[in-house]
Amino acid sequence: MNSATEPLNLEQVWQEYENALGAFLRSKVSNVDDVEDLLQEVLIKTYQNLQSVNDASSVKAWLFQLANRTIIDFYRKRARIDRDKNISADELWFEQDDDVSIEQEMSQCIEPFIRALPKESSELLMSIDLKGESQKSIAEAQNISYSTLKSRVQKSRQQLKGLFSQCCDLTLDNHGSVIDCEQKPGQCNSC
Repeated sequence: MNSATEPLNLEQVWQEYENALGAFLRSKVSNVDDVEDLLQEVLIKTYQNLQSVNDASSVKAWLFQLANRTIIDFYRKRARIDRDKNISADELWFEQDDDVSIEQEMSQCIEPFIRALPKESSELLMSIDLKGESQKSIAEAQNISYSTLKSRVQKSRQQLKGLFSQCCDLTLDNHGSVIDCEQKPGQCNSC
């Protein structure tokens, strides 16, 4: 694979990992046609998002996370269809590996980082992002406009992202969602 400064080449990446990705998909999905469809879906997502991977050394982990999420989406979609047929989620044979997803891994870190923010930002994100309170109800309770509250939430989330970036290298997709996270060596003890 090329160095971290050169852009990643789709053909080279796909040639190197296609067989391993196919084997991974076959280990999780029994229908050969579904596996081929999922492999094509992973290829398309790779084409659309490969430029977001900044380091060639993280491309393998990124690809397998992408494949894993594609499988999960596949089974969620199937579960919605099967729900109409009265098949419970327990009857689906796919279960996620014992590997911890990026969301699970980062969820353990989020609260300490939020608590490290200034009090107003901390309280706001605790209410909205951890307790699930609606922004509209908080705006009403604080007697401020909804757009003002939304701006404060955005600013607070940017502060939170700044704290994370001090401790971790985050890889984001085109929508700004975290797809990979590596803790910077010796930089942080927050989580």
